[in-house]
Amino acid sequence: MFSDAGKIVVIAGLITVVFGLLLMNFDNTAPSRWFNWLGNLPFDIKIEKNNFRFYFPIGTSIVLSLFFSLILYLINKFIH
Repeated sequence: MFSDAGKIVVIAGLITVVFGLLLMNFDNTAPSRWFNWLGNLPFDIKIEKNNFRFYFPIGTSIVLSLFFSLILYLINKFIH
């Protein structure tokens, strides 16, 4: 039972690392424009004043949660 959960955590971690490395290697090239929508979705809250900044990415969190849930669902489907 725990070995299956361990496999899922390891696979999710590897996917996260690969995704992070891809994001780190994108400068201002064309592929980096694919991710410009991250942090700029309709439900992302941004408040900027003189000495104050507040950012709460609700929309981005929802989209990323759905994306990673789909990945974990597919991984679980192929493991079993």
